[in-house]
Amino acid sequence: MLRLYNTLGRKLEIFKPLKKTSVGLYTCGPTVYNYAHIGNLRTYVFEDILERVLKADGYRVKRVMNITDVGHLTSDADEGEDKLEKGAKRENKSVLEIAKFYTEAFLSDIRALNIAVPKILAPATQFIPDQVALVEQLMKKGVAYETSTAVYFDVTKFKAYGKLAGQSLKDKMTAARKEVVTDPAKRNPADFALWFKRVGKFANHMLHWPSPWGEGFPGWHVECSAIGKHFLGQPFDIHTGGVDHIGTHHTNEIAQSQAAYGVPLARYWMHGEFLLVERGKMAKSAGNFYTLADIKARGIPPLAFRYLALGAHYRSRLNFTWESLEAAQNGLQNLYNKIHQLSWDLKELRGIDLGGIVNAKPYENLFNRAINNDLNTPMAMSIMQTLLGVNGISIPEKLTLIKKFDRVLGLDLDKSMKLVPSKIKKIPKEVRELAKKREEYRRSKQFMQADALRKRIGELGYTVEDTPQGFSLCPLHQK
Repeated sequence: MLRLYNTLGRKLEIFKPLKKTSVGLYTCGPTVYNYAHIGNLRTYVFEDILERVLKADGYRVKRVMNITDVGHLTSDADEGEDKLEKGAKRENKSVLEIAKFYTEAFLSDIRALNIAVPKILAPATQFIPDQVALVEQLMKKGVAYETSTAVYFDVTKFKAYGKLAGQSLKDKMTAARKEVVTDPAKRNPADFALWFKRVGKFANHMLHWPSPWGEGFPGWHVECSAIGKHFLGQPFDIHTGGVDHIGTHHTNEIAQSQAAYGVPLARYWMHGEFLLVERGKMAKSAGNFYTLADIKARGIPPLAFRYLALGAHYRSRLNFTWESLEAAQNGLQNLYNKIHQLSWDLKELRGIDLGGIVNAKPYENLFNRAINNDLNTPMAMSIMQTLLGVNGISIPEKLTLIKKFDRVLGLDLDKSMKLVPSKIKKIPKEVRELAKKREEYRRSKQFMQADALRKRIGELGYTVEDTPQGFSLCPLHQK
């Protein structure tokens, strides 16, 4: 039974999809004006785990991710410059060139982290008619209004505004800063832009389209509502993003979608917590961010970052340090080494009865219980490590379960099973043959013969260690 934390109700809820065997999942995507930082990537790891768990539970998942390539201003309060135009000026390129380059960089990053690329990637610029249609619907409903510079959503017309963030409409209105409002015709400081006209500071905006309100471009919040409805209908099952989306972006999505069509946009809202750096929020605007390229430059494989992210619950803040990442790298390598050794031992023991004396099923049940308890990856990782250390479970059972666990964790453990540890490669064939023969003696209780071969192996410079499921070999100086 899958239980997920729903930000909308602030509690764990049993997941019940709209359709029995399929799930509609919308995951907020990147604004492609710069490289994604690892704080962003932590959120995408969480969303990937969610999709993997849903699939492991037998659901067909239809996942949609938007690509913001227009309309996201440098302030969530509809102030400042369009981030794509800012990126284009920074690099002396066109907006389309910037969007294409950083979209490809983003996809390269998530592939390196074993994050499945959503089958539906939807750039905002390709769904302008859907966004215009949504704004038209809001105008017809009388919850939006036009000024000389923009079309706005009137938050006073949606009484539940702010519910996702746990704020009343009155509180949201009080919190909105009047001093940042540059349009004197704006009715309320908290009202947000649905469509920007190509006038004033946006008179020369590089991307623009016709609309009933004149040439212009959509506000940032409109794209997700329009794209989500286009592909998944309304309502759909799950909408995700980072916790920074709760107060403004997702709050505005809920207001405009529900006001337009009279039903919720999504039933479950899930949010990944911040990745901190030196105990502060990692952000491009603060200039304190790292990218996946920074990690690679230090010779650390990207999956070490995934391992680090899985070691903390997605709803817990995680403080990033290079020391913690290096520890994660070591932890991942140790995990690979254990699985390498098991795989090699299985190869060496071919033809020998490998029946276990301990049932592995309870470990599978514990793992499934952990991941279905609001994606508890730290507990799931701990259970996997415990499984590897349990004597009495046969090697084939262990490896089968590890493969199954990794369909959720995504750490490339299956690939590591096909590799041979470097220390094992160096063991001479004579020693390996002696060890295999000794194992046959040991299992048939011919202990004198087994001890004689152990002594011979020692004379050749190696030690053999026994477990109920087999043996391991290593040079004496590595023991």
